[in-house]
Amino acid sequence: MSHALAQLLCLLGFTALAFGLRRPQHDILRRSLRRPVVLALRVVGASALLVALAVLVDASGWGFGLVKFSGHTTLAAALVYVTLIGYGRRGALKARS
Repeated sequence: MSHALAQLLCLLGFTALAFGLRRPQHDILRRSLRRPVVLALRVVGASALLVALAVLVDASGWGFGLVKFSGHTTLAAALVYVTLIGYGRRGALKARS
């Protein structure tokens, strides 16, 4: 249960952090978000990662909890990154057609 929750929180966190950057906003939304929205996304993203860390440390202690957190963040960041790349390439292919 803690693994699923932590992975979901990490995915949410990295997705929010990605949307807090200008390039993914332009690639996906085709516009820039307002400054308060960007700040809120960054706070939500960082908070989700901290909650995921707390869940894993609570379930496994500091030693294994930090290792599990490292694994979850690596997987979540990779999934968000690959999704952003795929979305960008899909858009580039549509533009050529």
